[in-house]
Amino acid sequence: MSSILTNNSAMVALQTLKGINKGLDQVQSQISTGKKVGNAKDNAAVWAIASVMQSDVKGFKGISESLALGSSTVSVARQAAETVTDLLTEMKGKIVAAQEDNVDRAKLQTDIVALRDQISSVVSAAQFNGLNLVDGSVSSATVLASLDRDSSGNVTASQITVTAQDLSIGNYSANDVFAAGGGSATVSGDGDTFVMSLDNGGGNDSITIQDGSTAWAAGDSISITIGEQTVTYTVTAEDAAATTPADIVAVGLKNAIDALDISGLVVDYDSSSPGVLDFTNNGAVDLAVSGQFTNAGAGGLGALQGIDVSTAAGAASALGSIEGLLDTAIDAAAAFGSVQKRIEIQADFVSKLTDSLTSGIGSLVDADLEEASARLQALQVQQQLGTQALSIANQAPQNVLSLFR
Repeated sequence: MSSILTNNSAMVALQTLKGINKGLDQVQSQISTGKKVGNAKDNAAVWAIASVMQSDVKGFKGISESLALGSSTVSVARQAAETVTDLLTEMKGKIVAAQEDNVDRAKLQTDIVALRDQISSVVSAAQFNGLNLVDGSVSSATVLASLDRDSSGNVTASQITVTAQDLSIGNYSANDVFAAGGGSATVSGDGDTFVMSLDNGGGNDSITIQDGSTAWAAGDSISITIGEQTVTYTVTAEDAAATTPADIVAVGLKNAIDALDISGLVVDYDSSSPGVLDFTNNGAVDLAVSGQFTNAGAGGLGALQGIDVSTAAGAASALGSIEGLLDTAIDAAAAFGSVQKRIEIQADFVSKLTDSLTSGIGSLVDADLEEASARLQALQVQQQLGTQALSIANQAPQNVLSLFR
């Protein structure tokens, strides 16, 4: 039935043409933007997922910058620790030379002072963006390492903690805390350091820990090195307030040495002889034993201030001290090297993770341009056919007029 009031064919052709034009607009948008999901209207679920992932990518780019800053800061500290190690090694050579009687110890001491001042200069200059990890000003620093998102969408930040290493010289003051006892070993360097050698098969000697020329303070520490193992006792405020702090320190050191379980070594403490530690070596090898006092105001290398090779006794004492100082610097450099390597590994991972996330976002929202190009041509043909169909349908009422002629 033909009607001049209702042209169903035209309406069908019009709706078809509108659908074609809509598809054509979508394809043209994909081609111009490169995205098949450009906004929430295109695909709400995919757009939401992609938006969250894009925010994560932005965050990881910030993390990459944080890791780069952290790596640079640790690198400066590591270089400083390695330089200090080299300077201490050079200083050790001077100290070894001072063990001879036929040397000018005064000139050697001048060289040692110059090396000590250089170490202080290196430590003070080892800062990056205002943060110095080797001068004792901070105990640790954190580097933002990652953003972790759980299955519920909650985000937490993970960090890499960098432990600072105190290589400063600080305010050092010597204290007469060691006095030599009597035995088969020879003890040198009485005062704030001592060195002795215990022959195997029964060699023995004793050290007395005195109350010192000045009062004990919280934070003062005494380290005793036996072979390659070191124990340390740090004085507490309660210890310092005690009537005889030296007894407390002696007992603390004995317990720490016993815990090392060194074969053949016996350390006795007799409460009737305050502060006296008696060392006996019943083992099969000789043992080198040394002690070092460090006051609370000293930095990690504070004992450098007490090194004086101008006398034979001072040179012998310095030989025991320099080993502990070298260990401190070497341990610091190794610690910084380890954490810097970890930061670099994390930075490499974050870079690869960012690339993977970006690729994943692309697979969700990027348009397939080859497919879009083919679809564009098909829709353009459909548009032309739809236009012609609508034109034909619009002419149908005109055909009714011929019936009245």
